[in-house]
Amino acid sequence: MFAQPLRLILFVTGLLMGSVVFAQAYPNRPIKLIVGFPPGGSGDFLTRLMADEMTRELGVTVVVDNRPGAGATIAADAVAKAAPDGYTLLNGGHQTISKELYKKLPYDPDRDLAAICKVATGTTVLVVNQNSPFQTLKDLIAHAKANPGKLFSASAGFGSAPYLASVQFEAAAGIQFTTVQYKGGGPAAQSLLTGDTQVMFATSPTVMGFIKANRMRPLIVSKQHPSPAISGIPGALEAGLADYESTFWFGLFAPSGTPAPIIARLHAAAAKSLAKPEIRERIISQGMDATPSTSPAAFEADIRDEAPLWERTIRRLGVKVE
Repeated sequence: MFAQPLRLILFVTGLLMGSVVFAQAYPNRPIKLIVGFPPGGSGDFLTRLMADEMTRELGVTVVVDNRPGAGATIAADAVAKAAPDGYTLLNGGHQTISKELYKKLPYDPDRDLAAICKVATGTTVLVVNQNSPFQTLKDLIAHAKANPGKLFSASAGFGSAPYLASVQFEAAAGIQFTTVQYKGGGPAAQSLLTGDTQVMFATSPTVMGFIKANRMRPLIVSKQHPSPAISGIPGALEAGLADYESTFWFGLFAPSGTPAPIIARLHAAAAKSLAKPEIRERIISQGMDATPSTSPAAFEADIRDEAPLWERTIRRLGVKVE
């Protein structure tokens, strides 16, 4: 009479014990950390920083794998379909953005990815070429209003933080750019430098070197007020544009089904790395702030709480990628 329940108990117990043993042996080989952008931007910078630090914390090599394209959905899809063993991870942004932007995704962001730890939060910078006639934000907006669609905006790709910052800016300022999509911030920046495009929203690591070298002129950061992490650049309100703000974050994800002890191990390694003063300073130097989650559950809760905001924002802007 009790044979069936007993077999079930033994089966479940075996699974749990196997998971614990597996997690205790983890990691014992290199880990791949995938990012959906090419070298040169904030995503690549943070991914390489975390790979180096987690290599030290975990005792195995963490290898960066850049897979740019399709608004980072190529990278997310690769991780979503990987074995849930903790050896393939993603450094990416809020997955609701891709879910709302793309008519159809080859993976389910809600079902196929497990949250590990938020890494950093930042803001984008609106820049023009140093030789541009636009000295201020008001100059740019006035010209764009008089010439709708005639200014070409370099974008880091559909779904990227700069892309969203740009479309939110257009809505707030009542203007229209012609947007040119590139596979990341690096190629987009080159187009601005060569004059193929005239305006660009970028994460700060992409453009701060060009700004310091007087090759690009910053007009604003994509917040109401100046960012302490990016000194000397006005916020939108100070520059004359109210009701505009666009920020972003990057965080670590694993394939759904990854054992909880492994998720916890990865979170601990990431959080310990991000608590180091020298690492926090390196992130600040790139115009961002280290914002590690207190736990995987806390990161998951943040994602869940932010999802309705991104859904409303993207639907209100009316942007969609077929």
